[in-house]
Amino acid sequence: MTEEPMYIPRPDYPRPQFRRENWMNLNGVWGFESDRSDSGLERGLRDAELSEEILVPFAPESTLSGIGDLDFHNAVWYRRSLHVPASWDGNRVVIHFGAVDHDATVWVNGIEVGRHRGGFSSFSFDITDAVHFGSEVPIVVRARDEPHAPQARGKQSRTYAPTGARYWRTTGIWQTVWMEPVPEIAIRRPRITPNVAAGSFDVEVPLSGTARNSRVIAVVSDDDGEVSRAEVRADLDLAPRLTLPIAEGRQRLWSTVDPFLYDVRFELRGSDGTRLDVVDSYAGLRSVSITGRAIRLNGDVVFQKLVLDQGYYPEGLMTAPSDEDLIHDIELSLAAGFNGARLHQKVFEERFLYHADRLGYLVWGEFGDWGCNSEEGEVSNQQPDGSFIQEWLEVVERDYSHPSIIGWCPMNETWQAYGDHITALDDIMRGMFLATKAFDTSRPVLDTSGYAHRVRESDVFDSHQYEQDPQSLADHFARLSEGDPFVNPSPTTGESWSIPYAGQPFFVSEFGGIWWNAAEAEHAEASGWGYGERVRSIDEFYERFEGQVTVLKGHADMFGYCYTQLTDVFQEQNGLYNFDRSDKFDIARIRSAQDGPAAIEQKYT
Repeated sequence: MTEEPMYIPRPDYPRPQFRRENWMNLNGVWGFESDRSDSGLERGLRDAELSEEILVPFAPESTLSGIGDLDFHNAVWYRRSLHVPASWDGNRVVIHFGAVDHDATVWVNGIEVGRHRGGFSSFSFDITDAVHFGSEVPIVVRARDEPHAPQARGKQSRTYAPTGARYWRTTGIWQTVWMEPVPEIAIRRPRITPNVAAGSFDVEVPLSGTARNSRVIAVVSDDDGEVSRAEVRADLDLAPRLTLPIAEGRQRLWSTVDPFLYDVRFELRGSDGTRLDVVDSYAGLRSVSITGRAIRLNGDVVFQKLVLDQGYYPEGLMTAPSDEDLIHDIELSLAAGFNGARLHQKVFEERFLYHADRLGYLVWGEFGDWGCNSEEGEVSNQQPDGSFIQEWLEVVERDYSHPSIIGWCPMNETWQAYGDHITALDDIMRGMFLATKAFDTSRPVLDTSGYAHRVRESDVFDSHQYEQDPQSLADHFARLSEGDPFVNPSPTTGESWSIPYAGQPFFVSEFGGIWWNAAEAEHAEASGWGYGERVRSIDEFYERFEGQVTVLKGHADMFGYCYTQLTDVFQEQNGLYNFDRSDKFDIARIRSAQDGPAAIEQKYT
């Protein structure tokens, strides 16, 4: 009898822009145990069989995991047998975690191979010295996730149940786990910078070490074959740099209407020409620039019609049930007339960015910093620490080369002390801004979305405005052209807590949130919520939506907007689609309301 192959959820290659041929997906059934008092190490859980089973990469709070335990988990344990193929002998073995929330420790064969802090960023450990090629060894993962610690948690609730704009928690492993064999001297993640003005790609290729007289070769191809090739010595620098010129007749810019991607292959060869390592990638040739209050893509002003995407799923929470679900969310947004998204308060898995690259979908990369703040006039125990900068830089490093990312937003709705108080959060915000600019000079950076802007060098300025009446919404931004936009004041004092606006490109990065749920429309006591007064009919929804987008799209000094939000999420009944992604509205009508050129596109033509 032929044995049925083991089911592997989320089987797709998790890192499409940095691919090696040989790899092993470690998703599937693992042993599992919740350790609510975080005493498992003392009680011997590291070396014990665990009491339950879980389906990785789904978090224990999710139904897809097979656990569905929505209570707090101060710590959780995972265990499974790891088989390293004998054919991998002679290589280094690296295990990769897409994301583990929040504080992970990993043991292989009883040996601690690494620790990582941060629930949104990917990380890897070299486990070669702990494994036996061709044999089974145990791997154990402990994840700690204290519900009240001052850590980046995005929209995860610190109380038991979802409330307000916070949802059920995600603990432990929530993205793909996988491993691969890597040469002793290997290529690390290349950094690909498109240079439209020069018609080239500028590339840095970090290496794990150097070999005498070795060389790095980079080749760019399109559907008709090789487009460009460059080669450089690899024994003089830890990150050799190459320029790959694209002949004028082969140049094809990446855009929302033509999201063309070049294939890129990187090879590391020894002094005798032997291939030491090879990785495959891709790149989009596109530019982002600023003229006055306009943001340009490839020199053209493109009004950014963004939607707020929280990236939650009813059965998987922060983990999409399948790769098709990631694609579907982008397709839903495009069908409604948007050309991009704020990936809100969550670092999305890299396959989402891969599909955004393929589909010409603009995104702002964001960090899940919500939950930490500096209370006005006092020091809060929820202030972030330096781990925010560390985790955010891991995110920027991973996602740097994706052409769909057109801006970075390290923080969101930061509550800072007003007046002459300078808080730790001010320092962290400036640190995250400067670190982002140091790592990436090719994209605009917004210091924080909404609320308290504190970094004078911020490339972009914004506000959140959920005024529901279109005329009142227009009145809030009537003085933007004179350099006096609406800026979110302190909710508790009404005073300004931001630095003055300095004429940067401006957009309303959250608006709308119109409350509508047909099932609750006839009930005075509704279980869900949205912004402002709930509309009384679906026709009233259309009137309000059309009025709001017309006001913002018609402002000649506004480069874009971001509508809240793509789908309902638990108690939030303000999405354009239901939480299960089924239709709530006539999507053609939603799209029609956003059609046509925006005022800023006409102003800068």
